[in-house]
Amino acid sequence: MNWSVLTLVGADQKGIVAAVTKMLFEANCQLAEASMMRLGGNFAIMLRVAHDAATNLQSVLQPVVDKMSLHMHLDDDVSTSSHHIEPDVHITVYGADRTGIVAQVTSLLADAGLNIVDLETAVGGSAEQPIYIMSIEGNAQQGIEALHEAIKNLADDIEISLTEIDTLRG
Repeated sequence: MNWSVLTLVGADQKGIVAAVTKMLFEANCQLAEASMMRLGGNFAIMLRVAHDAATNLQSVLQPVVDKMSLHMHLDDDVSTSSHHIEPDVHITVYGADRTGIVAQVTSLLADAGLNIVDLETAVGGSAEQPIYIMSIEGNAQQGIEALHEAIKNLADDIEISLTEIDTLRG
């Protein structure tokens, strides 16, 4: 099996996920991690796809890409397994919406050993007082205490909570 990373972006419209996953299923592809979301008026899909060496994903998906006016990008995956990294920490950030907040927070956390597995953002509050919201899951590679120490150095207008994730598998 070969692994590829597939990215599709286009105007949000009904049926994108159904059409893409149907074509992949019919081509005997297997899906691993996936992220699919609306971004403004766009819809974005990122998928790890396992497929036979003879399967040309570009050709498989071209009819859907053309019909739905999507932009497609394909890369060989850097991994050859379906192993999923389990995060051990969840961080929630609330702060005044301003340029650089994501860079400030993620740089501080990276320096303290956080490997980000998933990051989502949103803007809340009002037009007069917008609030930037980040939800981050990751691996605390230098321990949770290093992250606790790092967040003490954030600006006063940023509120952050850090929760350990204890995933039990049976």
